[in-house]
Amino acid sequence: MRSAAGTVSTRNSKAADPAASGCADGRRVGFHTFGCKLNQVETEALASSFKSQGFSIVSAEDEAEAYIVNTCTVTARADHKARALIRGLARRRPRALLLVTGCSAQLEAAALEALAPNIVVVPQAEKSRLLDLPGILRSAKGLPGAAQTGEALHRGGPADPFALAAKALTFHTRAFLKIQDGCDAWCTYCRVPAARGPSQSLPMTEVVARAAALEADGHREIVITGVNISAWKEGALRLPDLLRAILQATGKTRIRLSSLEPDAITTDLGQVLAHERICPHFHLPVQSGSNAILGAMKRRYAIERVAEGVSLLRAVKDDPFIAADLIVGFPGETVEDFDATRRLVDVLGFSALHIFPFSARPGTAAAALHPMVPERIRSQRAHELASVSRGRRLAYARAWIGREVDVLLENSAKGRLLGTSGNYLKVSVAGAPNGASGRLARVEISAAEPSCTGVFLSFRP
Repeated sequence: MRSAAGTVSTRNSKAADPAASGCADGRRVGFHTFGCKLNQVETEALASSFKSQGFSIVSAEDEAEAYIVNTCTVTARADHKARALIRGLARRRPRALLLVTGCSAQLEAAALEALAPNIVVVPQAEKSRLLDLPGILRSAKGLPGAAQTGEALHRGGPADPFALAAKALTFHTRAFLKIQDGCDAWCTYCRVPAARGPSQSLPMTEVVARAAALEADGHREIVITGVNISAWKEGALRLPDLLRAILQATGKTRIRLSSLEPDAITTDLGQVLAHERICPHFHLPVQSGSNAILGAMKRRYAIERVAEGVSLLRAVKDDPFIAADLIVGFPGETVEDFDATRRLVDVLGFSALHIFPFSARPGTAAAALHPMVPERIRSQRAHELASVSRGRRLAYARAWIGREVDVLLENSAKGRLLGTSGNYLKVSVAGAPNGASGRLARVEISAAEPSCTGVFLSFRP
């Protein structure tokens, strides 16, 4: 068995019965992804690799010869949900290969591989090695065992976090472009730097080439993603320079940013965000409205800087959708600190909130901070902000009734096409013709309760 640090970790096990595996024909691989958009991007790349070599892609609920579970470790709940799914899969599919990767796999390899003998743990740092798995399965006589699979993966080329780029999309209509990985911030509550390592940036020339290729393949939205896209750099070049280059290399596709650090919203960036093809939708990991708590978190800004950033975003875009991440119940958070967060939400008028009750993560500085806020109070504060978020999201949507938006049509349900507008309204569209998925359409919003509905007007170029 190999350790989790920089290697593929496996358990010794007997190979599955080839006759029962179905490896020689009817190959099927099941996927399940936990966590962030970046994990979703990397799952898309793995699914694309399997599809290109003749495998069928199914969900983790379906029967398959192999499963890939992409884990998250942001919260204790994320770890728990992943382990529960993995245990269930191992129990239901004891003859299948079960590959576990992602951030939890990087930090908890031994615990995960101990769950069942058919598990192969592939740490986050080695995730790109899974691109070799289709070839390994195709060349094997029958379905290889966990130890054999782990050894074969480890014999592959060097791991490259930017090799995980999907050539075709399986689970999404919107294309994702990973420009950055890792983090140097080491906020006191976060395990991501330990799981994904220091910040790395994909060179500008490669980012631009991938963006142009996605547009050439017909994608009409590209989501720029990474652990912290605000940290992208190449020499003296920074994110505004990269976005200008992407806009110059493309001509039709709209660009959406996955998230922006509040202190990265500068005048220079604002000038680029004003471009008509940059979506008026911004997600900010604010985390708290209390400067005392932000300091304890070791965030790199104060609430005054958050307010400046939000003001700039509203200045360059017409009524943008601005969402915020918030952690409630951080150690030492008083009633006054929570009230400061509530006031910040009210004053800045966020359109939606993503609320995380504080979760003490092993190995983080915050896990040792005191006093701990009781779990009951954390839950109460999260529930209160969740109610605020529902009201704000609905109020934002209602403000767009009678107005026109551009919607990327994504899938269909009950005779209507579903899609996402540039300002992140989830829209059910009536009147769009069949076969319109993947196209941009002009839609008039007609109602917004409980979710937006709209009427198709025309296609956009």
